[in-house]
Amino acid sequence: MSDIKSMGLYRNVERIMADLRASGFDGTSPLTVDDLTPYDQYHYEGTDAVDDAIAFLGANPAAHILDVGSGLGGPARYIADRSGAAVTGLELQPDLNETAAALTVRAGLSALVTHVNGDVLAGDAGTDQFTGLVSMLCFLHIPDRASLFANCANALQSGSRIFIDDYYERGELTTTEWEHLANTVYCTYLPDQATYVKQMEAAGLVDVQVTDKTNDWADFVGDRLGRFREARPELIARYDEATVESLDHFYATVVDLFGGGNLGGLRVTARRP
Repeated sequence: MSDIKSMGLYRNVERIMADLRASGFDGTSPLTVDDLTPYDQYHYEGTDAVDDAIAFLGANPAAHILDVGSGLGGPARYIADRSGAAVTGLELQPDLNETAAALTVRAGLSALVTHVNGDVLAGDAGTDQFTGLVSMLCFLHIPDRASLFANCANALQSGSRIFIDDYYERGELTTTEWEHLANTVYCTYLPDQATYVKQMEAAGLVDVQVTDKTNDWADFVGDRLGRFREARPELIARYDEATVESLDHFYATVVDLFGGGNLGGLRVTARRP
């Protein structure tokens, strides 16, 4: 658990409170989902990606969606707000989960969004509970894909759909690239596209479809780094220099990894029969 805090993205989780203060919100004021979306979407392409998930999963007021690796709860709140679906966010890191729950209360969405501090590998997602599953850039931290996909499938009702954004090995990653992935991104294993599909099918999932997002994500992370560096003086004042240095290192490393051509981005959809 402590190793994942080597990721700059997951250090100083409370920085979102500084972001909100900079936008004029104090520590207790009510918030809307739109107030939060500039700060609580850690994945790529922001709410555009979540809109795609809502459409594919058919999220509606009768649905119950599981968000695996829910982070600060941004996608979970957005899905609930836009579709009326109930959403359960499953998050391994206690500080992220606690902050997410507090933000959900402030956004007035506690009736729809539930936050659970738990581990999908331990079966904490339950069995036959959900009508859909979403996961945004979480699975790259989990090398045990057999247990991961089996537990995801078990959590779903028959006929339910899965929507995943994840990394894959596009070309043979070099030793240095693996070191950067392990030490900065907390990623020690990636399948290629064909292996990814086979692993999901081995868990009993069907209609597995993959869309290569590499070029889109390479553009996204490059733009993210540029915007971050333009705002650097303001962000040092808002957070602290150590936090900004850590985030800069993380963002720049991801840009370099995509730039090497061997790291790929993948959108995967599937269904539990």
